[in-house]
Amino acid sequence: MREETFIPKQKIKTMIIVTRTFTKLHALLLSPQGEGLGVRFLLLFLVLLFPSFLFAEVKPSTLFNDHMVLQRDISIPVWGTSWPNEGITVRLNQKEFYAKADASGNWLVRLPKQKAGGPYTLEIAGDNIITYKDVYIGDVWLCGGQSNMDMTVAKEDRYWCGVNNEAEEVANANFPFIRDFDVDFTPSNKVQTNAVGKWEICSPNTVGHWSAVAYFFAREMYTRYKIPVGLITSAYGASTAETWISKPALEAHPDLKPLLDAYTAKWEKFVVDSTITMAKYREQLSTYKGDLAAAQAASGDVTAKKPRAPRNPNPELDQHNPYVCYNGMIAPLIPFAIKGALWYQGESNGPSAKLYREIMETLVADWRTVWGQGNFPFLYVQLANYGKPMTEPVMDNALMTVREAQVQNLSIPNTGMAVAIENAGDNPTNIHPKNKQAIGYRLGLIARAKVYGEKVEYSGPMYKKYEIKGNSIQLYFDHVGKGLVAKDGKLTGFAICAEDHKWVWADAKIVGKTVVVSSPEITNPVAVRYCWGVNPPASLSNKNGLWTPNFRTDNF
Repeated sequence: MREETFIPKQKIKTMIIVTRTFTKLHALLLSPQGEGLGVRFLLLFLVLLFPSFLFAEVKPSTLFNDHMVLQRDISIPVWGTSWPNEGITVRLNQKEFYAKADASGNWLVRLPKQKAGGPYTLEIAGDNIITYKDVYIGDVWLCGGQSNMDMTVAKEDRYWCGVNNEAEEVANANFPFIRDFDVDFTPSNKVQTNAVGKWEICSPNTVGHWSAVAYFFAREMYTRYKIPVGLITSAYGASTAETWISKPALEAHPDLKPLLDAYTAKWEKFVVDSTITMAKYREQLSTYKGDLAAAQAASGDVTAKKPRAPRNPNPELDQHNPYVCYNGMIAPLIPFAIKGALWYQGESNGPSAKLYREIMETLVADWRTVWGQGNFPFLYVQLANYGKPMTEPVMDNALMTVREAQVQNLSIPNTGMAVAIENAGDNPTNIHPKNKQAIGYRLGLIARAKVYGEKVEYSGPMYKKYEIKGNSIQLYFDHVGKGLVAKDGKLTGFAICAEDHKWVWADAKIVGKTVVVSSPEITNPVAVRYCWGVNPPASLSNKNGLWTPNFRTDNF
C-alpha cells in the first residue's frame, strides 16, 4: 500500500476554522432559531466548503502506485492534481524534480531518462507526501483489443478463458519483475482522467486473471533480456476498433462519420426511452441473477458456462459504440510512458469490415498523436482461423475482408503482424484459441527484430510478386527465412482462375524460394489466391515455423 504523510502548514488552520464553524452551525440548527434552516442548509454548507478542503491534496494519477513499472530510456511523465498553483516535488532514485500546478490544480513533472533497474521509491510531495514502493524501471507495453486480448491465462470464472496447459502455466508463473495494470471496463461518453485498476506482481496467485497474450509476450521479453516488463492491459470482449479511438480523431475522417451518426441516433433514442427501457432491464437482470444462482448451485460449478446476461440498454456502456472505451479506458492512461503497443482485435468489426483498414490507420495515428512519443511500435495479431473448413476455393466474407485489411495495415510505419492462420488447431469452432503461447512467442519475435534490433526472422513468407509462365503462375516471397516448407509435405489452400474469374482449387509446389501454382482446368491463368476463407487449409510456412498469411495476386 502507498504511504501518505500530511504536512500541517495552512491546512491545519483551515481544519480548525472548519471545526469551529461546523460546531457553531450545529448548535444553531439545534436551537429554536435554527429550526427552519433544516438539514438542507447544513448539506449546502458542506458541499460548498469541503470540496476545496478535502480534495485538493496532491493526488497523482491512479496509474502511479506500488509495484509499478516505469519506462526506461525516455522522459517519464508523472502527473495529477493538487491545490491550484501548488509546488510539486517528485523524488526518484535520490533525485528531486519540480513543477507547479496550474490555476486548475493540474500538474505534470517530466522525469529525465532512467536506466532499467530498481526497486526504487517514488515520492510525490506538495503539502502532503505520497510514497510508492517497489517501483522498477523497464519496458512498458500497452495491450489492447477485444476478447482474444482480454482472454486470461486461467479459466477462473469465465468459461471461455484458460490456455493450453493452464495448470502448469499458472504454477510456473514466478516472474516478480513482470507486472500488470489491468484496466476495468469503464466506458464513458466523457473523457475520464483516472483509470480504474491496480498494479500486480506476476505470480501463480495473480497470473490466472491476466491477459494470456500479454503475459506470454512479457515472459518472452523478460526471459531474453532480464529487463522488468510492465503491462497495461486495456481490452474488453466484443469491442470494436472504433470504440478505442478518440471522438476528434473519428470526426476528422469523413468515411467514419456513419459510425458516429449511428451512435448519436442510439443515444438520442435511449434518452427518450430510458425510463421504460431501464425499468425493463432491471427486471430482467433480477431474474437473470436468480436463475444464475440456481444453475450454479445445481451444478456446483461457478465457472460453468453462464446464460447470457441481459444487455444494459444504455449505449454508453456498449463496447461496440465509437470512442466510449477510449474515453474511459485509454484517455486516463495518457501520457504514461510506454515502449509500444500490442493489439488483438477484429472479430467484432464484421459489420464495418470495408472500413477496417481506415479504422485501424486512424487508431494507430490517434494513439501515437495523443501519446506524443512519435511512431512507437504497434504490434498486432491477425485473426486466427475460425469456423467450418473451406468447401470452395475462394470464400469471401466480412471477416476475410478484415483479415486482408490487417495485411494491408503493415503499410503503417513501425508495425508488425503476428500471423495466426492455423492457431485454432484442432478446434476451429472456438473463436478464442487456447494456444496463446504461440501468439506471445510470435509477437515476441517481432519485438526482438523490430524493436530490440536482433537479427532474427520474425515473419512467415510474405507474398511479393507473381509471374505468369504458360499455364502456371510463379509466386515470389519476402521472409523466406531458412526456406519454404509445406505442411505434411503438401501445399494446400491455393486457388487459381482464368479471365472468367471462376476459381478452382490449384496444385502448388515449392520451387526454391518460390511457389508454382497451376491446375489442369486452367490453361491461361490470370490470378492466384491463397487461404481465401475464414478457416482455410493453411499449409505454407518457412522453416523458422512462421506461417504465410492469406494473399491474392488480383484486385477484382
